[in-house]
Amino acid sequence: MQGLMMDFPLTLQHPFQRATTLFRRREIVTQTDDGLHRYTYADWGKRVMQLANALKQAGTEDGDRIATFGWNTYRHFELYYAVPCMGAVLHTLNIRLFAEQLVYIVNDAQDKIIFVDGDLVPVLEKLSDQMPTVKLYVIMGDAPNATGKLQPSIDYETFIGSQPTSYTWPTLDENTAAAMCYTSGTTGNPKGVVYSHRSIYLHSMGIGMADGMALAERDSLLPIVPMFHANAWGGPHAAAMVGARVVFPGRFMDPRKVAHLMIDEKVTVAAGVPTIWIGMVPVVEREGLKFPHLRAIYCGGSAVPRALIENLERNNMNIVHAWGMTETSPLASLCNLRAYQEEWSQEEKFRVRAKQGTMLPGVEFRVVNIDSGQEVPWDNTSYGELQVRGPWIARMYYHDEESSRTKFADGWLRTGDVATVDEDGIVQLVDRTKDLVKSGGEWISSVELEGLIMGHPKVLEACVIAIPDAKWSERPLACVVAKPEFEGKVTKEDIIEFLRPQVAKWWLPDDVVFIDAVPKTSVGKFDKKVLRSRFEAYSTAHD
Repeated sequence: MQGLMMDFPLTLQHPFQRATTLFRRREIVTQTDDGLHRYTYADWGKRVMQLANALKQAGTEDGDRIATFGWNTYRHFELYYAVPCMGAVLHTLNIRLFAEQLVYIVNDAQDKIIFVDGDLVPVLEKLSDQMPTVKLYVIMGDAPNATGKLQPSIDYETFIGSQPTSYTWPTLDENTAAAMCYTSGTTGNPKGVVYSHRSIYLHSMGIGMADGMALAERDSLLPIVPMFHANAWGGPHAAAMVGARVVFPGRFMDPRKVAHLMIDEKVTVAAGVPTIWIGMVPVVEREGLKFPHLRAIYCGGSAVPRALIENLERNNMNIVHAWGMTETSPLASLCNLRAYQEEWSQEEKFRVRAKQGTMLPGVEFRVVNIDSGQEVPWDNTSYGELQVRGPWIARMYYHDEESSRTKFADGWLRTGDVATVDEDGIVQLVDRTKDLVKSGGEWISSVELEGLIMGHPKVLEACVIAIPDAKWSERPLACVVAKPEFEGKVTKEDIIEFLRPQVAKWWLPDDVVFIDAVPKTSVGKFDKKVLRSRFEAYSTAHD
């Protein structure tokens, strides 16, 4: 017997309709070179439909890939809905990728049009002759350093300006591709992940739930995580669905500018990687900044150091640990405290908040022993690879069958993250499989060591990598960045003594090196491959 419900397709046309009718008064704010650009969802909706008309006139057909190369702005937000709602596929390009990776991605996706922010035009000018599928460049805003090499090209406002402010959306299957994003390509070529209307719709509902981000119409959301990175963690889509006010930082990512934008625009919810908030702590403390409207900061991309959670809490800033990947749309789990944990001591709460938390409704998980392939017990000690599945989890890569075979097995996504689970199903990542240090046949978590080292009052950042060792195979090397006021005033011995009472003796790093900054990936994560390359001969030189 079948259910008797309406066959209602879960497409992005529905949240677009909600935003432009039920929440037409709510603001969308963008930080620009000329100050703040403000308009409403009603204004946004008219421009989205003008953009859809312009794309159609330019020859866009169902399934065409329309790319963006831009910052978090209102124009980018217009593209987030115009492109998929008309039946095309939004392809967000990572503006920080190496040239060869960028060319590979554009050609692999066969992008037809690229929308590019004016200040980023010079980047594409150097590569345009290597991207034969691109038939038009639409330039968003002033491009003072452009040479005119991008051809044919047109200004964004000219492109949409004469178009009608209404558009009849086609009837779409909910499984139609809506957007695509490529992984940052830490090994081999970047891999394409294609999101359907249905997956984005359900992900938006999942993160909007009370035990998700609890997004509501009354919120003002600041997505600092780039819109070119896994749909800005789904924030812009969820915001439109619930009618939340959105504040975009534009290209202005300096911690002080972001902090003051949060205060001035009464931001209630913000989202960004740990490095953003690590950089903001000294600004907040130096200037005595207060955030009376801020409800929560959602932080992921890499493990949130417990020291960062404590530092922000001390400044009345509540940071919530999140976990996900490009392949998971991306949010899959959030660490909101359970009811029974609310009565715990602050020390116990911090211990839990440093975990990745509880999977969102709709996401199933298991943790599998790396060697045996068997599920590990939920004892908060046994660890293995975290594997997930669900309605917004990818099942394969675009144009990459070989990687799909190794990454997706038996209906599960093999995340490459190593995790433990407690008796209540709360997940904690201990490392990436490729970042674990295997010393004498035993595993050492580089992530846990990093978090502990960053708890030292004189340390700003820390990154731990494996270095070869003739006796133990591998040993940990700690690469440490001192806080500016403590440069030259913190030693290897300080770090080792700080760690000694907190970890087993054999976990202690063999050495501590002080560096100017931890290199970052294109999406703000610690880039360990750069440090591995830099210190690949370290053990020999050290000996």
